[in-house]
Amino acid sequence: MRSPILLEARPRLTLVSVNVEELGRRWLAHEEARPGQREMIHDGIEALWERGHLVAAAPTGIGKTASSLAAALAVAREREGRCTVMFLTSRQSQHRIVVDTVRKINDRIKGDLRSVTVVDIIGRESMCEVVDMQTRQCLCERGSSESSRARSKEDLRSFLLRKPRHVDETLVEAKTSGVCAWQICRNTVKDCDVLVCDYNHLFDDRIRENSLSAMGISLQNAIIVVDEAHNLPDRIRMGMERRLTPLLVRNAKFDLQEHIGNISKRLGRGPLTDIIEWCTQVIDALGPLVQGMFTRLHSELAAAADDAMRRKRKGERGMFEPKELEVQGDELLQLVHQACDTVDGISGQTTLTTSSPAAIVERLDRLNVLREVLRDAEVAVDQEATEDTDSDAQRLGAVLDDLVRFGNTTGHLFCFSPEGRAGRITSHLLDPGLVSGPVLNASAGAVLMSGTLYPPSMYADLLNLPVKRTTIRSYPSPFASQRRPVVVATDVTTTYRQRSPANTARMQEHLRALIQAAPGHVAVFAPSYALLEEIVTDAHWPVHRTIVESSDWDKSKADEVLSVLERERDAGRKVLLAGTFGARLSEGVDYRGGLLDAVACIGLPIAPPGVVQDGLKSFVGDRFGKDKSWRYTMTQPAVNRVLQAMGRPIRGIDDRAVVLLLEQRCEQPMYRKCFPGDLQMVPMSDPNGLKRLAERFYRRVLRPPTP
Repeated sequence: MRSPILLEARPRLTLVSVNVEELGRRWLAHEEARPGQREMIHDGIEALWERGHLVAAAPTGIGKTASSLAAALAVAREREGRCTVMFLTSRQSQHRIVVDTVRKINDRIKGDLRSVTVVDIIGRESMCEVVDMQTRQCLCERGSSESSRARSKEDLRSFLLRKPRHVDETLVEAKTSGVCAWQICRNTVKDCDVLVCDYNHLFDDRIRENSLSAMGISLQNAIIVVDEAHNLPDRIRMGMERRLTPLLVRNAKFDLQEHIGNISKRLGRGPLTDIIEWCTQVIDALGPLVQGMFTRLHSELAAAADDAMRRKRKGERGMFEPKELEVQGDELLQLVHQACDTVDGISGQTTLTTSSPAAIVERLDRLNVLREVLRDAEVAVDQEATEDTDSDAQRLGAVLDDLVRFGNTTGHLFCFSPEGRAGRITSHLLDPGLVSGPVLNASAGAVLMSGTLYPPSMYADLLNLPVKRTTIRSYPSPFASQRRPVVVATDVTTTYRQRSPANTARMQEHLRALIQAAPGHVAVFAPSYALLEEIVTDAHWPVHRTIVESSDWDKSKADEVLSVLERERDAGRKVLLAGTFGARLSEGVDYRGGLLDAVACIGLPIAPPGVVQDGLKSFVGDRFGKDKSWRYTMTQPAVNRVLQAMGRPIRGIDDRAVVLLLEQRCEQPMYRKCFPGDLQMVPMSDPNGLKRLAERFYRRVLRPPTP
């Protein structure tokens, strides 16, 4: 059974006689702290010293990475025993920034202070080649003797500890040496100060249990830094999604049959194989029951769609065709117990050499037996090959895990969708705090930071951080309004009922005025590819070329776009870059060195209605109050995605850009309060006025010199 995260009494340090300013300065990556940076480092040290948490809304330009590392290293080096800083990112592209910052810290270290060591690690599927299923040996090391591998492994370990390395540097060195980079990195973590890795290493239960122990890390001795923490609630929710289909149940039965064979070969027949056989029979009986449920759900969804269409034809407002149905967890539980009862009634004592498990296990415990057997099934899936790939038996066990852990609470729901061959039931964790709360509270303290962590109190609520041990701060932006004017076009909107050809044409007029005024590249982001096509793709713009993002773009494609932008800028040619909110170009790319002169944001990416969104609003209302329901689930997440896009041109203290918000709702109080309080917006309905404002700005505020 999965071991729980224990909250223990831990020794505390005291700040008495400690110069916090000097302690923070000691581990800063540059000589002088920027505006707001000194305060963030001070707050971080004070929170971490007491094993508490800092939730920091820290705008771009403040130096979040340097601030958090300075605070975390200052406290980690003062603690007794080993303390590891786990720096968690949502994207691999952010790893390089952390490693480069540690290099700068080491360049400044004075006296007898030991240099900071780093291990930068990503998923095994990206760090080594295929694992041989029979020998379980990594094929990265094929063709070399054991003695030569041992020398090469030690050499690579020394390579990692000698100087902070990006993961791509490690991969090149490992390939040259003929050893597995992933294995060596994991083994080296126990000797390093900072581990740079993905959210999954901490907030995915299975990965955390496998990884932390293998790397020699205990939560109680780990200081956590979460970068771009506005992504964490949704990442936890996505990581906890489970899918149930009739095919999954069928395949799980075959997995258990293979599991029985593997156990029998190793241990022979006995009580364990009898229990596994009983579970196999239960899953076999469960298959037709699940299929029957899916048939009924298809019929109910079709009937609901027909009813919605009839009511819409009668003139009722707000009628939309339902795309999904909520499924009660109790209904799924009943199916499992029905399958258990079927097997107990059929088999009795005839197929088991011992007494029936159902006879010695209470009704509610039968589910525990099933999920443990399913989750631990030994089948032809290498448990070390990847950290996020399971067998169908394990996936079904995860669904049962959700039933046991969360049940029918408002923080969790099941949803049926007709997508796929037979449809699917998906489990959704609405309350990310059920995962993050125990993890963060068991740690040695945490810094959660983002440029769009607004309001930070909302994220403290959603992540279930303890009020008495959590410091909440919003730091002012170092970019004065003179370097980033924000214009709101008050005569356009993307609300469904107000869309029209005239509205689209007006948006295009505003965007054209901005492009004409900007001396260089302009980026535009929309809530959907459909809107992007309607407003941007099909129009002619006064630029050399237009680059439109596709939904299948990966990091390499984004890097290619950056190279194109740099070449076109050097040639004096203007590019219009178009993408969607929340995609790679609007959140995962740093347009450094003044690469963008302006950014336009079309509309607000409001989440569409549906079973999950309705459930999310219900959960937030029950947990935090109805007054927060709409803001926490609708308006604030939409505005935060806009803020992410707005921040793309402003990556350095010397950058400048004009921001255009093509949405009149940004001026409405319910949305305006979701933006940072120090953000000044200029309402404007005249495209010509926008053009004049932008031209004056570009004449007055010059672009930073090209690096």
